[in-house]
Amino acid sequence: MSQEKKRKFIDRIRHRYRLVVMNDDTFEENFSLRLTPLGFFILLASVTIVMTMIVTSLIAFTPIREYIPGYADVGMRRDLIRLKLNTDSLEQALNEQNMFIQNVGNVLKGDIKTDSSQNRPDKSKDYSKLDLNASAKENALKKNIESEDKYSLAYGTENKNGIANFFFFTPLKGIVSEQFKSKDQHYGVDVLGPENESIKATLDGTVILAVWSSETGYTITIQHTNNIISVYKHNSVLLKKMGDYVKAGEAIAIIGNSGEQTTGPHLHFELWYNGKAMNPQDYMVF
Repeated sequence: MSQEKKRKFIDRIRHRYRLVVMNDDTFEENFSLRLTPLGFFILLASVTIVMTMIVTSLIAFTPIREYIPGYADVGMRRDLIRLKLNTDSLEQALNEQNMFIQNVGNVLKGDIKTDSSQNRPDKSKDYSKLDLNASAKENALKKNIESEDKYSLAYGTENKNGIANFFFFTPLKGIVSEQFKSKDQHYGVDVLGPENESIKATLDGTVILAVWSSETGYTITIQHTNNIISVYKHNSVLLKKMGDYVKAGEAIAIIGNSGEQTTGPHLHFELWYNGKAMNPQDYMVF
């Protein structure tokens, strides 16, 4: 029975039918079309596929898609993103300018709040038991250098060749991880050293700055003769205060990792002469 039903169904869809369009008044035949059910379905599917392809092409490759909800011009979206970024940048610049004006106003009115974290001692480690006295080798070297320069005409006097004839005591013996690069605004050298190692003064001089800041941490600055200034940054502890007179080779701080502009324990050492940053590696060996 199933085979017979299948055969009848195939015969039915292959049977031809005539579609006639006639004049209702004269019964004159104006148009006629012979089709089978199978042919009708094939024709309908073909027309549907062609129409779908035409509509898809119009939406994908013509500006008509802009009139369809949910579709937008790619260039317009790019412009909106750019305008959003520019608006955020302008808003940030405006906030910074307002903050600057507010700070200037506070300075003019004398309404300045003291940073509670300034000069905050580092209590994470115990530095009371550190031996800050110079070793026998350091004392011998110091006496040797002082005896050699004792009768030098250039020692402690103005030098026409700048600071080339000065003997600089190395603040810290270690590995130079970052060299002097004035073009990149790195006006010193970064020296890696052992933990709890003391930082030495490079020349005799007076401490003119001994502070803590969020960027460079514990920083100490020494004024030497002949307009020479040395700067020591990112220390963990400062052993000297402003106004103290120090000798070359004397411990002034302990190596550390304080401040935001650091990624590990090291010393950032700068050497300035007549207001110009000098490369410390030209005058000493770390």
